[in-house]
Amino acid sequence: MSGKTDFRSSLKKARNKRKHRLQKIVLFSAAGVLIIITSVFLIRSMVLKRDGTSAGNTLSEEHAVNTEEAEEPDEATVSEASAAEAEKEKIIDEVIGSYKKLGLVKVDGYLNMHKSDGANSDIIGKLYGGSACEILDTTKSGWLHIMSGGIEGYVHPDYVLTGDLAKQDAREEVLPRAFVNTDKLYIRKAAGTDSDVVGTALKGERYLVFGEENGWVKIRDGYMKKDYVTVRYAINEARKLDLRAMVLNMYDNLGVSKVDTYLNIREEPKEDGKIIGKMTSKAGCNILEKSGDWYKIQSGGITGYVKGEFIATGQAAKDDAVKYASLMAIVNTDVLNARSEPKDSASIWTQLSNKQRYPVVEQLDGWVKLELEENNDVYVKSEYVDVRYALNEAIHFSPAEEAAAAALTRRQQIVNYALQFLGNPYVWGGTSLTNGCDCSGFTMRIMEKFGVGLPHYSGDQARLGSAVNSQTIRPGDLVFYSNSGGTINHVGIYIGNGQIVAAASRRSGIKISTWDYRSPRAIRNVLGD
Repeated sequence: MSGKTDFRSSLKKARNKRKHRLQKIVLFSAAGVLIIITSVFLIRSMVLKRDGTSAGNTLSEEHAVNTEEAEEPDEATVSEASAAEAEKEKIIDEVIGSYKKLGLVKVDGYLNMHKSDGANSDIIGKLYGGSACEILDTTKSGWLHIMSGGIEGYVHPDYVLTGDLAKQDAREEVLPRAFVNTDKLYIRKAAGTDSDVVGTALKGERYLVFGEENGWVKIRDGYMKKDYVTVRYAINEARKLDLRAMVLNMYDNLGVSKVDTYLNIREEPKEDGKIIGKMTSKAGCNILEKSGDWYKIQSGGITGYVKGEFIATGQAAKDDAVKYASLMAIVNTDVLNARSEPKDSASIWTQLSNKQRYPVVEQLDGWVKLELEENNDVYVKSEYVDVRYALNEAIHFSPAEEAAAAALTRRQQIVNYALQFLGNPYVWGGTSLTNGCDCSGFTMRIMEKFGVGLPHYSGDQARLGSAVNSQTIRPGDLVFYSNSGGTINHVGIYIGNGQIVAAASRRSGIKISTWDYRSPRAIRNVLGD
């Protein structure tokens, strides 16, 4: 977003979203009177003023009543409703009045708070649309020096309302919010401690409240235990950018893999147990229990067993987590459009799927730049990803295992051979499976081992063999991806179970990914069978 036109458009979208959201929320009355009573009374009063008719005549025929028999509202009810409305207005005035110089953020996603006044400065926090701040002063370059959510920093002024406009719009943002008053609080899918954990809230953060249920507070993403939050009327404020140390809050009993490539996760605590997943080097997990020389762990949605000698624990694990955590964007919607430029009118390059993690290249106001592969960067709307420092976690993997290597099919032999090089480095233009290769260098060397000659360029490889579709794809087939212009520039080997192995980037090296982590351009059978 940039410029006044985008700001007005953003403002309009934000107001529309806010109106839609307010229709869903049941406000809590400080006077103890349900706000719905007030709403019914006010709507009835407006109808009377507009039409000069009784409230009964505005009902559908199915629910029509005799207007002569309709009773006037009880004076006590009217008085209570009026008192409740007056009390709510008083609370709103007090909340807004608590800011000496109010600023109100107007963006669709969130606005970055920087350490100093400039877009190139470190990002230390984020303010979601509708968040409030205290404006401390304005710098010579025009940036606003603010305080919000206990964080002091700087924001670009184009996305912040001030003065009477801020106070006017802020009235609709004073809503019941849950303030987290414990260091770490799980957000659960349903109201109950046996429900799945879907997120973590940190002390001081505030979340919009949608209701209460059996000692639990309902927020947008799930439920919080009421014992650990305080609910009161407030405007949202900034949240700290998840710093490296915050990765520790994501685990109850942290373990970090200490292998150079991949660590097998097995279904049972024994050497020949079925492999159900793999952990990359320096991947994180929750240690659930110890079973002899094995740990039962949970990571990336996988629960299984790993050899204890390959897992760092205690302070060593914490040190590794802080050291190796990287800034990632985790997709929080089912399908996310990834664009070639940070604007809504830009062409859609590919689509990303829910829960996928991508390295963050750059954060912009309203957009996040992601690395898909080496030299393949895309932009996504910031409101549809969670940006935080995080560790890699386990990936699902169930290889086809046979009693003897001689019994393996040619295709499975190719897959098993390729998987030997997991974790090895990516080198642009490289062709060494051990010292470094790029994506097409990787596929070229793997296929060479099995008598198939390929050129060292993914676009040329995509012209060989025969076309395959998603219904007939088999292990050993090559999956190709294109850049925003439609030119093929990345390739991987399908290994089965909806996954590929590929030399991805300097950050990731040779890794396993879901085969449709972005939209494939072509699938080719180069084996001739």
